[in-house]
Formats: sequence, structure tokens, C-alpha cells
Amino acid sequence: MPEWRPKANPWLIALAVIVPTFMEVLDTSIASVALPHIAGNLSATIDEATWVLTSYLVANAIVLPASSWFALRFGRRRFLLFCIVAFTVSSFFCGAATNLGMMLVARAFQGAGGGALQPLSQAILLESFPPAKRGAAMAIFALGVVVAPVLGPTLGGYLTDQYSWRWAFYINIPIGVLALFMVSRYVEDPPYISSANPGRFDGIGLGLLAIWLGALQIILDKGQEDDWFSATWIRWAALIAVAAFIAFLIHQLRDAHPITNLRVFTNRNFALGCIVMTLFGGVIYGIVAILPLFYQTVMGYSARSAGLAVSPRGLGAICIMPVIAFLTSKVDNRWLISIGFLGFAGAALWMSHITLDISQWSLLTPIILSGAASGMVFVPLATTSMGTVRNEMMGNASGLYNLLRNVGGSVGISVVNTMVSRRQQVHRAELSRYISSSPTFDSAFNFFQGAMQPHSDAQIASARAYALIDRGLNQQAVIYSYVDDLRYIAVVCLVCIPIVFCLKKVKPKPGGAPSTAH
Repeated sequence: MPEWRPKANPWLIALAVIVPTFMEVLDTSIASVALPHIAGNLSATIDEATWVLTSYLVANAIVLPASSWFALRFGRRRFLLFCIVAFTVSSFFCGAATNLGMMLVARAFQGAGGGALQPLSQAILLESFPPAKRGAAMAIFALGVVVAPVLGPTLGGYLTDQYSWRWAFYINIPIGVLALFMVSRYVEDPPYISSANPGRFDGIGLGLLAIWLGALQIILDKGQEDDWFSATWIRWAALIAVAAFIAFLIHQLRDAHPITNLRVFTNRNFALGCIVMTLFGGVIYGIVAILPLFYQTVMGYSARSAGLAVSPRGLGAICIMPVIAFLTSKVDNRWLISIGFLGFAGAALWMSHITLDISQWSLLTPIILSGAASGMVFVPLATTSMGTVRNEMMGNASGLYNLLRNVGGSVGISVVNTMVSRRQQVHRAELSRYISSSPTFDSAFNFFQGAMQPHSDAQIASARAYALIDRGLNQQAVIYSYVDDLRYIAVVCLVCIPIVFCLKKVKPKPGGAPSTAH
């Protein structure tokens, strides 16, 4: 029997699935810069407003691995259209929210609708192209996944500053309408979807999944604020997360019709690819999180200026994609992935030379390099990890693959933020010990005190001099903490390289289709 191929041009299908994916990934970061405005407008604190992000991520993560069952039960195309509608309508209600409760409910529905967009789009894309062209297709798909998180803070900051935070959500409405039109016109289901029998719905599995993912996300979101395991509630939440996770694994392996088929992890390339993608999710989301934070908290930039400073990462990703699309079918993808990790590690080490004297564009070159390196990792890693998975398992595998990337991203963001806070305290203590009795300290104190005395009495001048020195000490301690973060990111990238070479080599056959070298 000849292999199924869609009626529409595969590149039109690629464009159709990129639009909803771009919309969903964009929304994971676009609201972050608007949180202070959302909190003020909805009469909430900043801590309460962070649940705007958490509620979205939890709902998003829960639906990700369950998307395969829903696609088989209702049809992939129909389910994708439903998710686009749910996401778009929820975006309207997020923008129209009049209180925090309404916002959180709308964000949860938005996250649920958006959770399935990535795995569905990726599965459709991979099945629509012949194996020899999947690398090029994934390069195009990667533009949505890699560029959108970079554009999110920039666009969100611009819309918030120029109009209102509500437009950070209303912007999804025209994109959603375009996605509906394109998907309904070009996307179709393969024959096995129509004849598939997913079995009964695994409600127990979904419930256990929701519990452990929800508990994990809450711990990651609130851990640093409450001093991690020093807080009793975090210890209980961690116990619940571990217990629910173990119960979920046992249930999924024993149930006849699990909501996620974990046996796909017996595929070596997929299992190792998921490990690498989890680590990669941590480093890329970590660096995306700390750079705008550095520009805003240390350098005093506005949200819009900070977003613009990191936006060249998208330029690096866009420039490298055509090259990767050509090379994935020509060379061993493991070398491309390894070079990408080396490039990302080099960019992180380059950025670790930050000081208070840098300008908005001092990190332009390493930021562009990090974008290019992320493209070199994302595309060949996806094609190598998913290339040996059967089409019937593609939806399930894609859901798990994207879930682990998101989990890695959540852990990465939490770790880098915790390290900034903890290492800042360590470096402040070290710096205080060295300057307390040094000639440099005495010289600086006398200079500041002398500058203040013409405008106040001696006691006030002395207090202000100490305050200025303390401020400089804090700034330098913060700088060193960001340097530590960037160096640890480089180390994680280097650790990934040996794992990459444990993947099976995938090379093209004479006819162009990939085969797995044993």
C-alpha cells in the first residue's frame, strides 16, 4: 500500500500549523512584562498576579500529553480547530477581565486550548512531509517555537506601554481567525486517524497527571518566595507531587488504554532525545528569563527597551534556519546538535562578561549567536528524536516531547531565578569582607561624604555616603550572581553533548529517506 500523502501542498500545511503554534508560544511570554499593569488594574498584588502565568502553564502542561487521545477520538483536524477556537475566545475574555478571578479562569481555559496546539501541529507537519524533507519542515516550524518567545516580551512591552495590557491578549484574536481559516482549508486527517479506536477515556490517568504537574508548577513558581523546603506547605506539595507521579507511571503502564503511551520511551532515540530536550528547555528558557530581568532590575531599562535588547536572538534563529534545512539531510544530525550546544555554551560564557558599563547593544553578538545555536539544536534534535517513531505513535510522542520541554523550561526558570537571589547573598557577603577595611572603601566614603556635606549636615552626609556604597555593593553582587547563572548554563550545554552521541545515527538512504544506523 502506498504511503499516505495529503492533498494540499505540504508547505501550505506547514504555514497553516505554524500560525496557531506561533500564537500559543507567543502567549507564554507576552503577558510576563505586563504583570505589574495587570496587578494594578485588577487590584491584585504582584505575587497574586503571577498566578496569571501559573494557571496558564499548569493547564497547558496537563493537556499536552492528553492531546493524542483527543485527536484519535475526535479527529486531529477537528480537535485542532476546537483548540484554536478555545484559545482565541479565552484570549478575548482575558483581555476583558474585570477582576483577578475572571482572569485566572480565562487563562486556565486559554492554557488548556493552547496545550494541544504544539503537539498537534508538529505531528501534522511531520506526517505531511516525506522523511527526506522533514528536516526542512521542522526548520520552518522552529521559527514559530524559537522566535515567538523572543518577540513576546518585546511585543508585550510595546502594546502595554502604547495602549493597554489588554491588547497583549486581544492581539490573539486576528491571529486565531487566520489560523482557523488556514487549518480548515489545508489540513486533513490521515486514514489511520479516521479508523483509530483510542478506547475509553483514562480519567484516572488525567487526574493523576493534573495533580503532579500542578503541584510541581506551584512549587517551582512559589518556591523561592517561601524559601523552598523550609516551608511546610512546600514539603507537603513535594510529597503529593512525587506520590502522584509514581501512581501516574504505574497506572499508565498497567492500564489497557492509558492517556499517554509511555512505551514510546522504549525507542532509544526518542527517550534520549527527550532527556536532551528537557535540559535544552531549561537552558533556553533560563537565558530568555534572566536577560530581560538583568536589563530591567540592574540596568534600569523599561520593559520595551529590555525586550528590544534581547530581540536579536530571533534574528540569529531566522538566519540559521535555511542552513539547517539544507544540512539536516546532508550530514550527521548529531554533529549539528553538538555544534549548537557548543555555540550556546560559548554565547553564555561570552555574556558572562557583563558589567555595569555595558550598553543596550553590548551583548548583540552573543545574543544573535545564542539564537542561531538554539536553531541548530531544536531542528535536528526534533527530527532525530521523532524520526524513528511510527506514524501511529507520532501524536503521543509529540505530546510527551513538548511536555518535557515545557517542564524543563519551568525548572530552568525557577533555578536561574533562585540562583540569582541566593548567589547575590553569597557574593555580597564576600565583597563586604574585602572592602570593609580597604583603602578603596575609605577613599570612596570620604569622596561621597565630601560631596554630600555642602547640602546637609555631617551625620546625614555620612549616612548618604554609606547608602551609595551599599547600593554599589548590591549592584556588584547582583552582577556576579548573573555571571554564575550564565556559566552554569554553559556547563549544562556541555553536559548535553555526550548524551547527543548516544543517539542512533540517522542518515539518508540513497533514495533520500532516512534510515536508522544500528
